[in-house]
Amino acid sequence: MAKSSAPTRPGRTSGPSSFDSRPVVAGIVTALVGFTSSFAVVLAGLKAVGANPAQAASGLLALTLAVGVGVLLLAWRSKVPVTLAWSTPGAALLVTSGTPDGGWPAAVGAFLAAGVLIALTGLIPALGRLMARIPASLAQAMLAGVLLQLCLAPFTALGSVPLFVAPVIACWLLMMRFAPRWAVPAALVVALGVIAVSLAATGTGVGTGGVLPELVWTTPSFSLQAMVGIALPLFVVTMASQNVPGVAVLRSFGFATPWRASMLVTGAGTVLGAPFGGHAINLAALSAALAAGEEAGSNRSRRWVAGFTSGLAYLVLAAFSAALVTLVSAAPAGMLEAVAGLALLGTLAASVSSALADAEDRIAPAVTFLMAASGLAFAGIGSAFWALLAGLLVRTLLVPRRERKLLDGGHAGAKDRA
Repeated sequence: MAKSSAPTRPGRTSGPSSFDSRPVVAGIVTALVGFTSSFAVVLAGLKAVGANPAQAASGLLALTLAVGVGVLLLAWRSKVPVTLAWSTPGAALLVTSGTPDGGWPAAVGAFLAAGVLIALTGLIPALGRLMARIPASLAQAMLAGVLLQLCLAPFTALGSVPLFVAPVIACWLLMMRFAPRWAVPAALVVALGVIAVSLAATGTGVGTGGVLPELVWTTPSFSLQAMVGIALPLFVVTMASQNVPGVAVLRSFGFATPWRASMLVTGAGTVLGAPFGGHAINLAALSAALAAGEEAGSNRSRRWVAGFTSGLAYLVLAAFSAALVTLVSAAPAGMLEAVAGLALLGTLAASVSSALADAEDRIAPAVTFLMAASGLAFAGIGSAFWALLAGLLVRTLLVPRRERKLLDGGHAGAKDRA
């Protein structure tokens, strides 16, 4: 006797033909949040190392395209909700690095070298183990020091352009209370509105020449100063603050990250995007939860669609990148940095907390943080490198070897498993 099937509720379909829109919506939200919450940081970083407005716009376009294509490849092949992003901490690092000897071409050469190192991490396990030897507390302290200057920008801008910045900060605070995920995107919308009102009031036009996206080629050059001062810290920050946490986020939702493929794709994407101004792409960390969590649907086997959709959304957003750059470029001095600082406040808080979490090992991270925040440049090399070097030296002198092994064992094991 055949069993009778349970009736389905009205408005719900079952079987292979059913369509769940939640992974698609989650993917679109992932891309929107990832793009709007940090593109101001990217522009500020590229300009700080010598890019002109056209080159900065090209860099943002190259990063957006690289992220979009990379996500499509990884999500489709692995059927895992992998998502990518550009290196926001890396862009913040560029803000404090300054223009290297050799100018913008030397910075582009450093971007390319960082991409090669990322790809080699996927190919050579020993390089991953070497990365694991860098204490996580020092890497986080270096990042926190780098972020401090940029996170001060919203508050220092209150003294120079209060009428422009106050509405942005007020919006950010209000959204942090009721919808934290959308706090930075909403603040960006308010900032763009303030800029538009200001331009209209003064009768200033922005022109239409930079509205269409365009890739601008820069032939890279290579200098020791740029390799040590930009490429190496960019690689360390990207790995420690983006790729390793990205693996942890996916693992928390029960997904295994295709580590080797991810490093090869993000490394290759960085290398290909570097001559057009892209500094680095990596596994998404915070926004990865949007595509891997319950918001992407109850069917875990279909959540990879959220990652794939985010890749498509990034390709659509690429078409609007130049127009955003053109509008933001017309903002008053300090406005761009203020928005970027608001976008990084959460990252700063998390970095400081992680750096100082161990009561037995706080002096070395504190020295690293202060050195990075000082902006010290010696022999043409920025403070991030010297901060990491100083932290390692202080840690070696103050923490006995046996205790260092105990402190680093958990971090090294996590990175090796990644």
